[in-house]
Amino acid sequence: MVFKRVASEALGLSDIGKIIGPEDYDKVEADDYVMHEEEEKIYFLIKSKQDEYCFTNEALIHVDGTTALSKKRMLRRKSYYNNVISEVFLETAGTIDMDVEIKFRMGDESYSIDVDKNQIEQLKDLYKALLKIASIQSENSQLLSYAYKSLDTAASAIARGHDSTVPEAQFKTVNEYSFAWMKRSYASYVRKDFGDVFAKFINN
Repeated sequence: MVFKRVASEALGLSDIGKIIGPEDYDKVEADDYVMHEEEEKIYFLIKSKQDEYCFTNEALIHVDGTTALSKKRMLRRKSYYNNVISEVFLETAGTIDMDVEIKFRMGDESYSIDVDKNQIEQLKDLYKALLKIASIQSENSQLLSYAYKSLDTAASAIARGHDSTVPEAQFKTVNEYSFAWMKRSYASYVRKDFGDVFAKFINN
């Protein structure tokens, strides 16, 4: 029994995921947790014996099974807007391998997902989509940082230009403008929806 289990793992047969097509999204658990009521949409889904990895336009929904035989599931939802994607890798199959592997980091968590090697072309689509999202998030983070520094510089300049106490009405006007400006900057550079990226790269 132990030898069979070790051999199975060596051949990549322990828990190989399958990419599920759109026509079968309603047959998986993850679909129950997608916020269809708010126009959330599934773009890519990988299902194995234990787990489901559901990539929507707004989040990664991971239905985590403790074992293949257990009915217990842990649902984890990680939204793109507060979990930056990084370190995206695609490991192709060797001669005797039965699977390929996509790896990435999202926020403070790392993922390594085994997928049937016959579905490598579809997995390449996900790989490109995640790379693009990671690139957009990285660039937007830099731009948001520049925006905040710009605001700090402007605020400091205004403060230096006043020798006396700033009148309350003027302070209120400047404060409200600054808040509105920061809110617009945040909305511009912290994206919640990446449906356009998935639609561009995913060819289901």
